[in-house]
Amino acid sequence: MASAPVLEMTRSDVRRVILASSVGTVFEWYDFYLYGSLAAIISKQFFSGVANPTTAFIFALMAFAAGFAVRPFGAIVFGRLGDLAGRKYTFLITILIMGASTTLVGALPSYAKIGVAAPALLILLRLLQGLALGGEYGGAATYVAEHAPMGRRGEYTAWIQTTATLGLLLSLLVILGCRTVLGTPAFEAWGWRIPFLVSLILLGVSVWIRLTLGESPLFQRMKAEGRGSHAPLTESFARWGNLKLVLLALFGLTAGQAVVWYTGQFYTLFFLTQTLKVDPQTANLLIAASLLLGTPFFIVFGALSDRIGRKPIIMAGLLLAVLTYFPIFKAITHYANPALAAAQEAAPVVVVADPATCSVQFDPVGKTKFTSPCDVAKAALVKRGIPYTNEARAGGRTEIRVGATSLPSYDASGPRASLDAKSFDDALNAMLTAARYPTKSVTGQMNVAMVVLLLWILVLYVTMVYGPIAAMLVEMFPTRIRYTSMSLPYHIGNGWFGGFLPTTAFAIVASTGNIYSGLWYPVGVALVTLVIGTLFVRETRGVDIAS
Repeated sequence: MASAPVLEMTRSDVRRVILASSVGTVFEWYDFYLYGSLAAIISKQFFSGVANPTTAFIFALMAFAAGFAVRPFGAIVFGRLGDLAGRKYTFLITILIMGASTTLVGALPSYAKIGVAAPALLILLRLLQGLALGGEYGGAATYVAEHAPMGRRGEYTAWIQTTATLGLLLSLLVILGCRTVLGTPAFEAWGWRIPFLVSLILLGVSVWIRLTLGESPLFQRMKAEGRGSHAPLTESFARWGNLKLVLLALFGLTAGQAVVWYTGQFYTLFFLTQTLKVDPQTANLLIAASLLLGTPFFIVFGALSDRIGRKPIIMAGLLLAVLTYFPIFKAITHYANPALAAAQEAAPVVVVADPATCSVQFDPVGKTKFTSPCDVAKAALVKRGIPYTNEARAGGRTEIRVGATSLPSYDASGPRASLDAKSFDDALNAMLTAARYPTKSVTGQMNVAMVVLLLWILVLYVTMVYGPIAAMLVEMFPTRIRYTSMSLPYHIGNGWFGGFLPTTAFAIVASTGNIYSGLWYPVGVALVTLVIGTLFVRETRGVDIAS
């Protein structure tokens, strides 16, 4: 059969495709990021029935992660649809589902109004949102790459990579605007709903923009020549030749890319607000500044990958993250909350207890009471955001040491529990105050320039691993199954390895008391990806993707 003619596109046409795809994706990521930025407020609105505040916050993060959990299933559903029916119409469907789900979160009654139905409906909406996002990225990346000229795919697809950061930035700016106009009390009571409801306007704009696009020229040519796949799932995952590439894309690229991305753009926000007790508005401004400074480097590294290759840049970003995460986060503590860093150095806090009496304080139903002296001591420190270390003492009493002073804990199940609790809390507060442990970060004591610099370095790592990734994934797979094949490893990596990072890291910190222990998760995953990617993933720059 003769090849069907395909209209040649000018550079201005390609730029229009990039702009239209990127703007639409900015709005999708804005929708998805709102929840992550407002997790602390959402934990109070929808999980107030959980007695333990730490558990409530972890529940809020788990609801956030639920959207990530279903992203691979969205990748399968919409990836197959995109390879069968086309790129354009598939990601029109995904944006409609995602936008509607986000708007409904803003209208959802709280736990105080409808009880357990509130968190159940919230999780349902998160699942729908995640399902839609599972089909979004693969469509946008494939669509732009199939329009891009040879030798410019890294540069052109890197514009899509900026949309995730710009979406986060847009959400932070809307939140800051609402918080500033309404004031913190009103914003936390009801104003937090406004950014979600605003997404209805953004949805309309995004749909209009995408309706102006035509279908991918490579997809049109493939369909006209009868080369399309009739079973993209079978070809992608049931044949070893392609399945091997899918596994390499996951473990040798996207898993490590995901944890670096979520550490640099999400975990830093949680670390500033939940651990270092930085005011949420200040923390959002710091993150926004680092993103503004870092976002252009997505394009820089995307274009550079067209010259020197995708793989060297991605692997270098992973290596830098593995080597420097711990010192960078310790430096953030020093400059963002110097009083906390000084108190830790001068009077470290230690929980001395029999390990047999200590529990992992995560309650999946929110009803378990943690009453042992060890649990009481750790819960009191976690609630105050005080880092601590553990010291085993078999059979002895449990106590909290703050420098040279100590305080015995108590059994919260005893008959004098309420009296013991008051005297314990008063004594612990007095000890921590005497050791100069701050209750919050004081903005006037913060070295803002150094904090922004450190956050920018973390964003720079994100741009290194994320800027070239779309082009590399597109180039790994043939046109007839490209949408399906690249979407699944991307969304398992970003949905599972990355999406569960905040929940996992926060739970590790709450369990160990070490505010840096949660970093072992991204460092470990990035190291595994670095090794597999370096040894087994082949460079793809220069591959002809028309086949």
